[in-house]
Amino acid sequence: MKLALFDLDHTLLNTDSDHSWGEFLVNEGLVDPVRHRQMNDQFYEDYKAGQLDPIAYNEFVFEFLTQHSDDELQALHQRFMQNVIAPQMRPEGAKTIQAHLSLGHTVVGITATSDFITMPIFNAFDIHNVIATRAEYVDRRYTGKVAGVPCYQEGKITRLNEWLAGQEVEESWAYSDSINDRALLEHATHPIAVNPDERLLALAQEKGWRIADWSL
Repeated sequence: MKLALFDLDHTLLNTDSDHSWGEFLVNEGLVDPVRHRQMNDQFYEDYKAGQLDPIAYNEFVFEFLTQHSDDELQALHQRFMQNVIAPQMRPEGAKTIQAHLSLGHTVVGITATSDFITMPIFNAFDIHNVIATRAEYVDRRYTGKVAGVPCYQEGKITRLNEWLAGQEVEESWAYSDSINDRALLEHATHPIAVNPDERLLALAQEKGWRIADWSL
């Protein structure tokens, strides 16, 4: 297998889909604006600092999912995709995905953000293998809990190995913007820092990794 791994937020997107979902819910009047924005912003700062508690954050995000039916959530997500995500999709990322697909590579989206938020976004990029933090789903309802290991920092390697299930990888590419993905980038044959944050930029320069600019 030749494997191309793509992070989502600030890599394929010009925004953070998780934080943007929280803002979307506030702007739609669906959550307490003060509490939700305050918590959403604090968790986002923790993420950027590399200090996020992924269980606590995702349980905060999943609270909303437990309160609504599948039909309601799907309709909301479609509006979120159209109004928020579509304008933030990076064309250079889409071109790179198609280049890997044309070479017969296995393309995988791998993200710390939940499968609920990210599966349709990756699909819009023509990525259908998705490894994300799993929102527990029982009897057609979200429970509010995280299922399994969060797909965050070293957890991405754990989840990737679970997904591979022993399949041998001959060569791999990994694309990410964040120092939180250091383990993923170091795991790949070809690490590419995409519009990297300050710490990842320094690391990429130190290690001689390729640095790409996909910004809109």
